Amino acid sequence: MENPHLLPPQATPGEVITFHSHQGGAGRSMAVANTAMLLAGRAHATSPVLMVDWDLEAPGLHQYFPPMADGPGLLELFTACRDQLQRRGRRAAAQDDAEQARAVLDTVGWQRYVVRADQGRPLYLMRAGRFDAGYAERVAALDWEALFHQCPALFRCFAEMLARQFRHVLVDARSGRSDSSGICTTLLPTRLVLLFEANRRSLEGLQALVQRATTYRRSHEDEQRPLLIYPLPTRTDMDCSAQRALCRRGDPATGLPGYQPLFEQVLGEAYGIARPSLESYFDEVQLPQSRSLARGERLAVRGEPVADRFSATRSYEALLGWLAGGHPPWQSRREIPLLAAVAQSRRAVEAGGAYSMMLARDLFRLGLLYADEGRSAAAVLALRESVELHVKVVGEEHLETAAAKALLARALLQEDELDQARILLRCVVETRTRLLGGEHPDVLEACSAQAVALARQGYAEAALDRQEEVLQIQMRLLGPEHLLTLASLAARAAIHYQCGELELARQAQEQVLAVRARLLGAEHEETLRVGAALAQTLARMDEAASPQLHYGLAAQQLVQPFGQSPLHAPLQASVQRSTPRPALASGHAGSAPAGGAAGVTLRGPGVEQVPACYEEPYPLQRAEAVREQVLPEDTPAPRA
Repeated sequence: MENPHLLPPQATPGEVITFHSHQGGAGRSMAVANTAMLLAGRAHATSPVLMVDWDLEAPGLHQYFPPMADGPGLLELFTACRDQLQRRGRRAAAQDDAEQARAVLDTVGWQRYVVRADQGRPLYLMRAGRFDAGYAERVAALDWEALFHQCPALFRCFAEMLARQFRHVLVDARSGRSDSSGICTTLLPTRLVLLFEANRRSLEGLQALVQRATTYRRSHEDEQRPLLIYPLPTRTDMDCSAQRALCRRGDPATGLPGYQPLFEQVLGEAYGIARPSLESYFDEVQLPQSRSLARGERLAVRGEPVADRFSATRSYEALLGWLAGGHPPWQSRREIPLLAAVAQSRRAVEAGGAYSMMLARDLFRLGLLYADEGRSAAAVLALRESVELHVKVVGEEHLETAAAKALLARALLQEDELDQARILLRCVVETRTRLLGGEHPDVLEACSAQAVALARQGYAEAALDRQEEVLQIQMRLLGPEHLLTLASLAARAAIHYQCGELELARQAQEQVLAVRARLLGAEHEETLRVGAALAQTLARMDEAASPQLHYGLAAQQLVQPFGQSPLHAPLQASVQRSTPRPALASGHAGSAPAGGAAGVTLRGPGVEQVPACYEEPYPLQRAEAVREQVLPEDTPAPRA
């Protein structure tokens, strides 16, 4: 068999990826084998991949591949390292720890413990060991903790050596908590995949592991290397959507934790970042439960088409969309290719190519994504550069330049940069009016955004006049029940709300709610949005009338629009105005009592009201220090 020492070293170090599960039965070894097969088949099967079976008590990774001759493996390798360290004795004491570790590994010759697992792909395996009569006794005799204390750098240097030879090194770690699993999850990896079934024991075990691994990386000077963590739900029942949602989101009524909010909290605390969103990641990354795979234990990549959205192969490919490129799980699926496109366009521009317009458009698309996701600060950075490039290439008087300015103004409004937003919007309105005419939908959109900016700065009368102009044109051209007309009517209601004209706001919101429920349905996002806005208006009216009321029970009622009966609560609130309700932080344009407008976003030609979340600010005192220690330097921060 081909020996890996004949392979050329990697131009850049590869990645060491540990797969770990707190409980057995999660399909960990199968996930390693499938992921390795897919990685070895990439780049025209030119990137070597190594699998390491570190589950010495229950080895099985070799069983997924054609039979191979029994031979030494991981157990024999580290037994030889232990013996070599003992022979070196005092001579090793005066040697640098890392230098000693490399010398021991070179002397032992780690390459001879590796065999080729697949002849069609550059896929290699370091099996658990030689499975003879003395295997169990040798496993029991190897003291991992003592070996670590003999040479603390041994395992780190071992991982570095493997990474120089292979593009990807996949470690199949033992389940549970032990000395060997601690080595695999804390000392070896640059990336850590945590397989779990959605039960309390597994989730709590992995939560503790994440805390231990990231704390160790931060607190030990020699171990401050990047570590990205990827949770991987397994045995997911694809036949029952309600059960999947319950496992993922949790059940507040019973106290059952959902795995998504739990990992969002755990990763946020571990990396020192505020509210990372795993929504897009968990939309794609879920390993389905497969009875056929459980019976046959065959590799999914050899037995299932990738096109099947419920196939395990597709799930592994989805995981690799984040894992192989080193993208943190809080990056959305749409963001990853956009970042790649921006990087490629930027390289082309730096190389002297005429690709500035391509870069401007890529930055525009990236800024649009950030704006839609509520990441306004990131959107401003991308869109400022996009506007500069548009002006440079096509000039001020161009519709693409106006579109970039309009989107930048939207992001600036979310960042409370109101003066800059108004200046940009004035330019957009003038340009679009000259090129498209005063009644074009794009012109009306910019005019409505101007009204938002005016309202946010306290010019309520001017804002209402501007929004009324837009609304009258839409009523004439589109009719009173067109969605764009309804959006403008909702925007006018928001301005009334800011001015304290609550009765006028209520009337407009009830009108919009009734039409949207009829046209779009009771559970449509836009229907829910205006229902929540109406509930907030009614809550503020009740608070003004009876400020002494207790609002604890009513707070739950206002959240109910997003529960099992989404439309019932806001409609019920409109006829039962005497029910106590809290004055939640409003998403209207400039809600009282703070007078701000943090929840206003632009949608179509008007603004919508998005209720603000009742979440405490995340403590960020150590955020940057934590990110520098356990995240790669170019890892983007999640949205706040």
